[in-house]
Amino acid sequence: MQSYDIVVIGGGPAGLAAAAEAKKAGVDSILILERDHELGGILNQCIHNGFGLHTFKEELTGPEYAQRFMDEVFKLNIEYKLNTMVMDITDTKVVTAMNKTDGMFQIQAKAVILAMGCRERPRGALNIPGYRPAGIFSAGTAQRLVNIEGYMPGREVVILGSGDIGLIMARRMTLEGAKVKVVAELMPYSGGLKRNIVQCLDDYGIPLKLSHTVVDIEGKERVEGITIAEVGPDMKPIPGTEEHYSCDTLLLSVGLLPENELSKTAGVELSGITSGPIVNDSLETSVEGIFACGNVLHVHDLVDFVSQEAANAGRNAAKYVKEGSKPATKEIKINAVDGVRYTVPVTVRPNEMDDTVTVRFRVGAVYKNSAVAMYFGDEQVLKRKKQIMAPGEMEEVVIKKEELAKHPDISDITIKIEQA
Repeated sequence: MQSYDIVVIGGGPAGLAAAAEAKKAGVDSILILERDHELGGILNQCIHNGFGLHTFKEELTGPEYAQRFMDEVFKLNIEYKLNTMVMDITDTKVVTAMNKTDGMFQIQAKAVILAMGCRERPRGALNIPGYRPAGIFSAGTAQRLVNIEGYMPGREVVILGSGDIGLIMARRMTLEGAKVKVVAELMPYSGGLKRNIVQCLDDYGIPLKLSHTVVDIEGKERVEGITIAEVGPDMKPIPGTEEHYSCDTLLLSVGLLPENELSKTAGVELSGITSGPIVNDSLETSVEGIFACGNVLHVHDLVDFVSQEAANAGRNAAKYVKEGSKPATKEIKINAVDGVRYTVPVTVRPNEMDDTVTVRFRVGAVYKNSAVAMYFGDEQVLKRKKQIMAPGEMEEVVIKKEELAKHPDISDITIKIEQA
């Protein structure tokens, strides 16, 4: 059995940033395992710009952003294996993987960093009445067909769901000469970034219909038409609100799910809300020495935040390898209430944490002229007004170690939305 200090599972933006940071922190024995035939992950098919504004202070396309981190991994001489499928991780950090050159092999790691990313939620297609003809794609599949394979999925398009990939594909299909008839969204708010609604729909005159869903798919061999209808507060279609669109393609952009099959086999405790691992301030999961970062932890809206989080995980994994595990002297739970759906991390350790810990979260509805409030026990330590908050955009607050030290007796931290 081979052994490495750190094994990183996934060679996308999170895995690359985590590996590079761990190497800079003084750990030499690092291996990245990637199931695709190249590094870079999903960014290779995201050829639009808008990446890197936070990290590099310039606007890059997805492949350019990924290349910056790939170059760093090459420069630091970090080992990686492509076309390698990880089959299993145990709670003792034995990683079982396979590829066509090594066959099935096992690695004993001192620390494991989970960076498998996320996959598209397929659920939206399953409860739509009608036939199952050709022409129904997830938005990410369509993106790969157009941007990497060079195929056009269709000419007249309806999109269900307003996640970021769906919005971006509305623009992409339009630029390739297709006619995007409508984007229908079940919720009363969009699931994507505001800038994507403006740049991908408004700029091209594509209508966005909130509180609408697809109620019928027509066509036996190929999609011939779609019927959408308005939904009420109970999410059920309202009779009499049906609208028919003739089209040959339906794209589904109904959300993303962290890819955590491997985390489950390792015995990592998962959150019921994010479907990602529950982690502490060092992004360590419930299994000692296994860390998680990026979209496998919770679905991010900006890749810059993925890289920041991954660098943090890499640094902490390196620290764990060098210093071993220290039982926390005290752990404080972070409560997400009153409009805050979840927080990452879920706990902080006042004595072991870095000088600052960034807590990221999403809200459960659209809030206008409200405020994010943070309480140490019963005492309010932060209140920040926000003109608008939406589930499609991630929010964050920063916990400072020195502030926490002034409250030695508290047992919990609460983050919630309040009136401004």
